[in-house]
Amino acid sequence: MNVKPDFSKGRNYAETAPAFLSVWNMEAYYGESYIVQNISFNVHEGEILALLGRNGAGKTSTLRAIARMDNPQVTHGEIWLDHQPLHNMASHQAAQGGIGLVPEDRSIIPGLTVEENLQLAQIAPPVGWSINRLYELFPRLGERRKQEGVTLSGGEQQMLAIARALARDIKVLLLDEPYEGLAPVIVDEIEKTLRVIKEQGITTILVEQNAVRALELADRSVILDTGSVVFDGSAKEVLGNAELREEYLAI
Repeated sequence: MNVKPDFSKGRNYAETAPAFLSVWNMEAYYGESYIVQNISFNVHEGEILALLGRNGAGKTSTLRAIARMDNPQVTHGEIWLDHQPLHNMASHQAAQGGIGLVPEDRSIIPGLTVEENLQLAQIAPPVGWSINRLYELFPRLGERRKQEGVTLSGGEQQMLAIARALARDIKVLLLDEPYEGLAPVIVDEIEKTLRVIKEQGITTILVEQNAVRALELADRSVILDTGSVVFDGSAKEVLGNAELREEYLAI
């Protein structure tokens, strides 16, 4: 099910990448803990990929590795985005190259208003969506533009975190547990927004414990188990396979 990129030509792979984003034989550690073990998968441009698995499967570590965050430490493997290597970049370089990470804690900056959080994201190029366009996507943020970001509700903070990512010129949006703690009606709003983002051609990787909601939104799914890929295929296939869901997702 999992098709590994062909790296037989070494660095010439940049000219023959099979997908928009390719992760190949990636290994990552936290300290001496082996978190991600030789995982490989491809993500096609404009699709939504649900990256799923039980707690501790390596999902967040994979997102952080793609975003080139300091932890986990990637010691082997390659990551390519739009024919450009990410695996030898620092996090700020990956961000400039088109990676937008929305972490689980949302990382809203205290002391800054909604608008100041968005403005800060646009201090350095490349700049993405205009602030007015972001307010059109998230009307609630426009209504609260002068309110301190950390005083927003959980759902509004998630909207701000996504808007802040889009304020940069991103190619891939990485979302870590975007539905956590949110009421179903707010999840509906977030999903509606993600469909709009998809229509704009932005690729999304979604890590989410609410696997059914994620699969209903996604085009494809990669399932991890103890740091390894155990499934790579369509989201519909996972929804239709009760045995697979029970074994790896406990649903």
